[in-house]
Amino acid sequence: MTSRHLQFDRTGSPAEVLQLKEHTLTAPEGHEVRVRMRYAPVNPADINFIEGTYGRAAHPPCIPGHEGSGEVEAVGSAVTSLAKGDVVIPLLGTGCWTQHLTAAEHHFAKLPPQIDAVQASMLRINPVTAWALLKHYTDLKPGSWVAQNAANSGVGRALIQLAHHFGLRTINFVRRVELFDELKSLGADAVVLDTDEGVAEAKKIIGSDPVRLATNAVGGDSAIHLMDLLSPEGIHVTYGAMSRRSLKVPNKFLIFKNLQLHGLWITKWFEKASTPELYEVLDPLTALIETGDLVTAIDEIVPLADFNHAITRAQEGSRSGKVILDLA
Repeated sequence: MTSRHLQFDRTGSPAEVLQLKEHTLTAPEGHEVRVRMRYAPVNPADINFIEGTYGRAAHPPCIPGHEGSGEVEAVGSAVTSLAKGDVVIPLLGTGCWTQHLTAAEHHFAKLPPQIDAVQASMLRINPVTAWALLKHYTDLKPGSWVAQNAANSGVGRALIQLAHHFGLRTINFVRRVELFDELKSLGADAVVLDTDEGVAEAKKIIGSDPVRLATNAVGGDSAIHLMDLLSPEGIHVTYGAMSRRSLKVPNKFLIFKNLQLHGLWITKWFEKASTPELYEVLDPLTALIETGDLVTAIDEIVPLADFNHAITRAQEGSRSGKVILDLA
């Protein structure tokens, strides 16, 4: 049996280096599990990995793809945690843009069989990142304000929905007015432009209430806007750098506000998390997906053979959601 996968033999522009290739399937041995992959999103991290600009260096030849979903097709003789037919998501750092993925059983997380396979394929990165941002840095009581930039990003949309579910209120910075109504429909309490005027408007909305947590995916002036909004002793967590501008902290925010600055790379959390810690996050997120309280928007589902279109579309700013590779 043969299977198809996407591969790059050198880093560079995906349009130039990404290729569709075939490999021969072998039976899983020992603790190995072979998964028939179904769907995989195209994330910014995937593009960066192929380009060679990601936080972890690629060592070509590589199969990209940081997340996806599939079904167990075959198991090795020593496998105890999974069985044929189980719905799973890979926990590997990469390698998901393939029709079949073989790895040790502990590199997969089992999900409920009835879960939507496309939504499941987008579970590992953005929803888990949003959960970590809201849960791992401070204890926020219902009614608390959380501020974020890049509110229309995958993580931003997940954070809005999770915060709404937890009874938290969100103040959301974006660059385009046309995003306001859409984000409010997801549960955003306030949406403002990511400008000095937007910060002033946010302060009027919040009034005297404290802002204990702000999440930053942009850097540059946008990160400073969040620092300005935070209350003294507030926590500022950076998990992205969309502007590709350094995080610069005005002295006044450290001296007079004593802000706490943190960084989050969810890949590192996955590497360190125990199995119970992992399912403490995945189980409630899965339940929210099943009830429709956590939905990731989809722009287009693209057949694997049309991967060039998928990559191009994923890098366009006019998308209405994630671009998904159909690996069938």
